[in-house]
Amino acid sequence: MPTPDEGLSDDAAAAEIGELYSRHADAWAAARGVTLRPDEAVHLNRFMAALPAGGAVLDLGCGSGRPIAATLIARGFRLTGVDVSPALIDRCRAAFPEHDWIAADMRGLDLGRRFDGVLAWWSSFHLTADAQEAMAGVYARHVRPDGILMFVGGPRRGVAMGEWMGRPLHHASLDPAEYREGLAQAGFVGIEEKVLHLHDEGARVWTARRNASD
Repeated sequence: MPTPDEGLSDDAAAAEIGELYSRHADAWAAARGVTLRPDEAVHLNRFMAALPAGGAVLDLGCGSGRPIAATLIARGFRLTGVDVSPALIDRCRAAFPEHDWIAADMRGLDLGRRFDGVLAWWSSFHLTADAQEAMAGVYARHVRPDGILMFVGGPRRGVAMGEWMGRPLHHASLDPAEYREGLAQAGFVGIEEKVLHLHDEGARVWTARRNASD
């Protein structure tokens, strides 16, 4: 059935993401739950294993803080979370006040410091393809030399417009070659692409290390 916003452009739908998640923060937190799915745990464990004990992590698109940030905090890592939705950041601050939470757009972000790991889990794929191309520079500004990056992308360049709470929900991806080239140009090495779900090749998990000499 067509939605009232069937003709909404990709850019407009992407720009609405923050307001959509803020308006329905409680519903999103309830739907996301507090438990990692088994396939998520496999990749998050890989990420945590690459970090130094007690390391500093930047969680881009941290949502409500559960279950991703909560899992990292439980393992002793120091979290800085960034999300475009102030309502979701408020939830993070209430649940984990000893950590740092920032309401901000990840596009063009520059916190002026680097982290042992940067994670963008089910978040940067809400950006347009053009904005995702620029994210390699954002990642590079925030990953320390020899630090680890992990984010989720799609299998090919294109837009996959979903729907949530009666509104368009924008998802997009670059081509894998574009992700790889952008990361390499930004100073990342050891770039790997893995299928997220064992029985669904639609989502890919990218990991890379910041060049140790940068």
